[in-house]
Amino acid sequence: MRFPARHLAAAALGALVLALPARAQDATQPPATLIADQIRFAQGEQVIRAEGGVEIFYQGARLRATSVVYDGATDRVQVTGPITLTEQTGRSIVFAEFAELSADLQDGVLRSARLVLDRQLQIAATEIERSDGRYTQLYQGVASSCEVCFDNPVPLWEIRARRVVHDQLERQLYFDGASFRVMGLPIAYIPRMRLPDPTLERANGLLTPSLRVNDDTGTHLRLPYFITLGRSADVTLTPWIGIGDTSTVELRYRQAFRTGEILVDGAISQDEMTDDHLRGFLFAEGEFALSRGFTLDFAIQGTTDRGYLTTYGFEDPDVLESYLRISRASRDEYIEFGAASYASQRDGDNNNTLPTQVLQAEITRRFVPRYLGGIATMGLEGLSYYRLSDMDGPEGRDVSRLSGFVDWRRDTVLPGGVLMAVEGSLYADIYNTRQGADLTGTETRVAPFVGVELRYPLARTSAGGVTHLLEPVVQLAWSDLHGGEVPLEDSLIVEFDEANLFALDRFPGGDRRETGLRANVGLGYTRTDPLGWSLGVAAGVVLRRQNEGQFTPGSGLDGIQSDFLLATHFSQGDRWRVINRALFDSGFSFTSNELSLAWMGERHAVETTYTWLQADPAEGRPLEMAEWAVDTDYEISQGWVASADWRYDFVDDAATRAGLALAYTNECVDMEFSVSRRYTTSTTVTPATEFGLTVSLNGFGAQRSGRSHTRSCLR
Repeated sequence: MRFPARHLAAAALGALVLALPARAQDATQPPATLIADQIRFAQGEQVIRAEGGVEIFYQGARLRATSVVYDGATDRVQVTGPITLTEQTGRSIVFAEFAELSADLQDGVLRSARLVLDRQLQIAATEIERSDGRYTQLYQGVASSCEVCFDNPVPLWEIRARRVVHDQLERQLYFDGASFRVMGLPIAYIPRMRLPDPTLERANGLLTPSLRVNDDTGTHLRLPYFITLGRSADVTLTPWIGIGDTSTVELRYRQAFRTGEILVDGAISQDEMTDDHLRGFLFAEGEFALSRGFTLDFAIQGTTDRGYLTTYGFEDPDVLESYLRISRASRDEYIEFGAASYASQRDGDNNNTLPTQVLQAEITRRFVPRYLGGIATMGLEGLSYYRLSDMDGPEGRDVSRLSGFVDWRRDTVLPGGVLMAVEGSLYADIYNTRQGADLTGTETRVAPFVGVELRYPLARTSAGGVTHLLEPVVQLAWSDLHGGEVPLEDSLIVEFDEANLFALDRFPGGDRRETGLRANVGLGYTRTDPLGWSLGVAAGVVLRRQNEGQFTPGSGLDGIQSDFLLATHFSQGDRWRVINRALFDSGFSFTSNELSLAWMGERHAVETTYTWLQADPAEGRPLEMAEWAVDTDYEISQGWVASADWRYDFVDDAATRAGLALAYTNECVDMEFSVSRRYTTSTTVTPATEFGLTVSLNGFGAQRSGRSHTRSCLR
């Protein structure tokens, strides 16, 4: 009998189900589905022949072939290719020319076959044997994730093995008699080898090694070994193996909990660079969700000496911070309390005379006043910091402060489109100082603030769609401070920019309050072009009734008239970005200037910044500062990227850091070679040059979510 299956699919499916034995017709499993151009079977026989566009679906697996013959007596399926067998997840696909399989497609032999895992790793073999629906054995296999073309059949790298076993349950690949080849040349022979397949997120084994050559520490190969500790924890041990007078082992521990997670990074080294033969660091951080919306987060940062992190190339912050904090943030409320310990890594800083131990708590609430309208905020903050030194005076004083505040602002639109804002604030502080010499004791301060702001936005859109916005702003503010002198810790450095031009108080901390009658005058202009161009200019100045003597010359806010502030930005989408911010007086003598430029094209990216600040001993800057930084990337050709970075100090007329890197990336390998030079010298570090090399073979383990470049064969 012969039926056109695409018109009588139901009849063909029924015939197939009747022909399958009891195992295939288990009532707990759905029946197989067969679709083909032609299906032939004879009444009373157990053989079904399907030809033309054959597809079989069974328990998520999908088989596509030219023809299929099912023999009910042996419960076997003979398949003629080209054959495509796709697993239920779609991440494992087998291609073959001929196959003899069990009816459930879980066991059998495929010849002239190829296994593709997660569209990354492919293993070609003369024969593939499937067993128990779990193991796939490939004989005379060749594994690679590189593109193989007809005119270039030799991949960049490949692993040839006598036998390859793929364990679908454990998602592991086992190689027997394996040889690793690069561009067809044998590099290494490995009798037995185990690697994770591309679908496995976590598995015990080696991660990508890297080579590090450094003037100070020597030549080492970093070999990270990943160890799983159950489903929610793992550890990575990275020994440095090589030559030199140093030896190092890194450690990273991660664990996820039901309500949070922790991460620990550390290293220990043995060298002769300092009096301490054992050196190291430990960084840890974590975050946990508590009841009632609270969050607990903490961090631990510690090192044996100031030069260790820089010398060994680890992350080297200027200040190490360890803290324990509990907080809750909601729409109209913020609560936080915690403790912190700091350790400066800057050369010349004495941590015994710095306020390194801190306790802090605060609560802030926002609400709408019933009769005044607008938005009001009120809060209470407690702060206490402690120095390890027992000296009496600035180098040993300990301070506790309790502060409360309330501020209010209401915006109104006046006739003619003028925007008026009225705001006011009241701050109250109680200071208690110990070991503070003349400042020892308790001091109470109160600071009221009042301000009125007028804005007149003028907007126009041209016929071409260009939008212009011009907005003059005038703010009149007054504030006063009642109370005695308190220790100055938080407000030693003040920044004047467009963000705080119309702020009632420009001091960053609570130990100082801006006082006096002043007018903040500014003008903003923005031009937006529908072609993607944008230009913005902001200018402003602060005028005071009298000089209160609160600000230093380096801040740009000193005197009856402050420096002029001019901030400009220009951008063209993601292609161009130029930002400049300058402070200068009436004689165009600059106090500071910052320039940032970013230029991005199809094959290049350049970002550079220049910063100049005039000397200001009151801010801890006895000499002017002038620094230039450049970071560039250039795509030489597809897959090849060169990058460079440069840091230069114009005051010392010398480079501080420079680096070059060359990287190659495609579908099967990531490689990077780098060289960097650190020129700085201090009591803890010396100038050093470092070379680095990293090679990563893609296709084993879930190493990355996407490919930067995937080559394709030219036809």
